[in-house]
Amino acid sequence: MPRRRIGFWYRFAAVLCKPPLVVLLKRDWRGMENIPAEVGFITVVNHNSHVDPFAYAHYQYNTGRVPRFLAKSGLFKKGFVGAAMRGTGQIPVYRESTDALSAFRAAIDAVERGECVAFYPEGTLTRDPAGWPMTGKTGAARVALQTKCPVIPVAQWGANELLPPYAKKPNLLPRKTHHVRTGPPVDLTRFYDKEMTPELLKEATEVIMAAITRQLEEIRGAKAPERRYDPREVRIEQRRRSAQQEKARQKEGQGQ
Repeated sequence: MPRRRIGFWYRFAAVLCKPPLVVLLKRDWRGMENIPAEVGFITVVNHNSHVDPFAYAHYQYNTGRVPRFLAKSGLFKKGFVGAAMRGTGQIPVYRESTDALSAFRAAIDAVERGECVAFYPEGTLTRDPAGWPMTGKTGAARVALQTKCPVIPVAQWGANELLPPYAKKPNLLPRKTHHVRTGPPVDLTRFYDKEMTPELLKEATEVIMAAITRQLEEIRGAKAPERRYDPREVRIEQRRRSAQQEKARQKEGQGQ
C-alpha cells in the first residue's frame, strides 16, 4: 500500500520547529536504514524529556516516514495547535471515556494504510532515577500483534540533557547532542495468532522494552539495571511504607 505523503501541515511544522532544534542540538543519528521504506509500521521510543518528541520527530521526518503520534485529545480541540494536530494526522487519545478505544482503532487503521505510528510505550516521562526505560504499557504490543506490522525500536539520549525530566529551565550550554539509535524490527512472531491475554501482552511488551533498552545501552555505553523500574510497584511500596509509618505514629501516641 502506498505511504501517505508528508503533506502541508507537516512541512509547515517542520519549517517552524527544525531551525531551533538545529541551533539547540547537535545530531548523532544512526540506524535510519532500519526504517521501512514503504509498508506501515510502528516505532517504539523511549521518553526522557519534554523536548524529545520534537527531537525525535525531526529525526523521523528526515527519514521521509513521518510519525503519527498518539496525543491527548484536548490538544486537538482549539486554535492553531488543534489545527496542526489534525492537519498532521496525529491520533487523539480519549482517556476514561467511551472513546478510549478509538486511539487503538485509529492506530491500526493508520498502520494498515501504510503509515508510521509512533508509540511512547512508557506512557510518560521515565521516572527511573538514571533515565533508563521503565516498564511499558501494552498499546504498542496490541497494535503490533493485531496488524503483524514491523515494530522498530528507537532509543534517544541528549534532549534530556538540554531539558531534564520535570525541569522548568533548559540547560543551553554547552550545546547538547541528540543521539538516536534505531534497531532492526523486534521479533514478535512467537506471539502471533494467539489469544491476546494480559499475560501475553505483558510479555510482548517486555520484549519491546528490552529492544529499546539495548539501543540505549549502545548510546550510553553502559548496562541498564537488570530489574526495570516499575512505577506501579513503587507506588505500592510507598503506600505500604506510609501505612507502616502511620501505624507507628498511632502506636507511639497511644503509649504516651
